[in-house]
Amino acid sequence: MPNSEEFIEMDEEYCAHNYHPIPVVISKAEGVWVYDPEGNKYLDCLSAYSSQNTGHRHPEIIQALKEQADKVTLTSRAFHNDVMGPFLKKLCEVVGPHINDPSNIGIMALPMNTGTEAVETGLKVARAWGYIKKKIPKNEAQIIVCRNNFHGRSITIVGISTDISAVRYYGNFGPYTPGFTIIPYGDAEELENMILEIGSEKIAGFIFEPIQGEAGVNVPPEGYIRKIREICTKYNILMIADEIQTGFGRTGELFACDHENVKPDMLLLGKALGGGVYPVSAVVTNKDIIGPDVIKPGTHGSTFGGNPIASAVGIKSLEIHVDEHLAQRAKENGTYFMEGLKNIIAKGPKVPVKEVRGKGLLMAIEFKVDARHIVEELKDNGILAKDTHSTTIRFAPPLIITKEQIDWALKVIEKVLIR
Repeated sequence: MPNSEEFIEMDEEYCAHNYHPIPVVISKAEGVWVYDPEGNKYLDCLSAYSSQNTGHRHPEIIQALKEQADKVTLTSRAFHNDVMGPFLKKLCEVVGPHINDPSNIGIMALPMNTGTEAVETGLKVARAWGYIKKKIPKNEAQIIVCRNNFHGRSITIVGISTDISAVRYYGNFGPYTPGFTIIPYGDAEELENMILEIGSEKIAGFIFEPIQGEAGVNVPPEGYIRKIREICTKYNILMIADEIQTGFGRTGELFACDHENVKPDMLLLGKALGGGVYPVSAVVTNKDIIGPDVIKPGTHGSTFGGNPIASAVGIKSLEIHVDEHLAQRAKENGTYFMEGLKNIIAKGPKVPVKEVRGKGLLMAIEFKVDARHIVEELKDNGILAKDTHSTTIRFAPPLIITKEQIDWALKVIEKVLIR
């Protein structure tokens, strides 16, 4: 069997260099721990960008996957299957209370595979709703987005990013899709100003992350989410929350918008929905926005979206998140982990720190200098984390992590930062 160095060399030779991974090879995983081919053990503090909320290879999720694989794996949407309906029913029951449904018309979902697909689907639905329901003149619909967002890497989404180097690639992916306007994140007043400048009658939606993950765990000012809810309602604009990374308990509430008791019109979901074993994503909204008078047969689709394996995994993932109270565990253990990080920083780390921030088990330390070498030192001492925008390190372990495991992690972090 090849060793870690040989596996990395194969990746470098045969895979396009679209990532710059930490030099570690994971060959086995269970719970919060992962192992390399040489048997070295690491605490996973990235959770596949929050896909592993339930921990690696949760036995009930693995069992659900295996049982479904023994029955039927893929039918396409040309035919019905006997798992998608129960999955979407469960999804709408869990997510529905968090969706704005002023007419009590009911909740509907559209299943896809990846987070990027969920965002693209949400954008299409918002435009269709804008033309069909809001009566925006054809080809004039606008969608407002936030600076420093990360909604994916499709050709449309890179055009609404302000990450010139990594996402827009210095203009090498242009020309960009029209119909989007970028405003500062966390500034509700600027949202209303832009609505008035463009004209509310032409705006279909406002898409945002309740906490910007890839940008460095940017937490907006208190009251921001509540204020944009008021603005979107005032001007009949869809409030679209991208909770692909923050959803299902990561921040200490089932959804990050819950911290301000706000119900968006549309939730974009993924990552943890697939239980860390299968790509599952969805758009969840009310029937007035996504019902058959807006999304008709043939207007959107996916061969794999809602497939039996994805649906079986999705059902079990939802059950575990709810039954094991993972949001509450993230709230309690996130507070504990955050206090530990702040105590370490208070001791005066060898690398200057700008800020420690986050909510629940989505935390970050922003340094005043490049932090890549710190990530690699953490790896050498048994913790896998990841830098973003060179100066910020995220800590987002599986939501099943225990206080004892957090204590171990804090000792390692202190060793790397202080000693």
